[in-house]
Amino acid sequence: VTVLLLGLYLFVALILYFYNLPIKNIYIHNNQYLSDQTIIELAGISDYPSTFKFLSSMISNKLKKSTYILNAKVYKKNLTEVHIEVTENKPLFFNKSLNKTILQNGAEVNDKFVIPTLINYVPDIKYKELIEKMASVKDDVLIRISEIEYDPNEVDDSRFLLSMNDGNYVYITISRFENINSYIDIIKKFDNKKGILYLDYGNSFTVIES
Repeated sequence: VTVLLLGLYLFVALILYFYNLPIKNIYIHNNQYLSDQTIIELAGISDYPSTFKFLSSMISNKLKKSTYILNAKVYKKNLTEVHIEVTENKPLFFNKSLNKTILQNGAEVNDKFVIPTLINYVPDIKYKELIEKMASVKDDVLIRISEIEYDPNEVDDSRFLLSMNDGNYVYITISRFENINSYIDIIKKFDNKKGILYLDYGNSFTVIES
């Protein structure tokens, strides 16, 4: 009986040991705008709780409740090592008229980021299209855009003027917006001169005389 009780005690102790085994390491992947610590706090595991009390699915569901996270994949290695892969709801531009930051899914938030500023009003349909197109702009190009201005003309009511951080200007339309992703390669062809790049029709470049 003593041996049986001792065995039962050890069995229960072992279960409790594993049940209370804390998370020891947390690794965050694919985040750019949210810090590792912010994601850990959103996941509710900043105090490194028991790995069995916080299942991967529970952590993922907590993260998906955040406005800034579109999706989160969570998996564990060696029981106590947590890996979190996030798909962020990328900040696209700051809407000066609304005094809000616009995220990839159209959500509006008060936080500010190093992103372009939309300086004027855009009609609703064009605005939705702008958000959709901006979501596909590469990150290394997005950070080069300083201001976005809705600038329609008699030919196209979907035209925008982009002011770039390097001193250049780019005319572009909704239907050709993906061409902005080639900006870095295109501008190199003009020996880094300052001017206006017309991506609305073709890719001509007019030098601005200093």
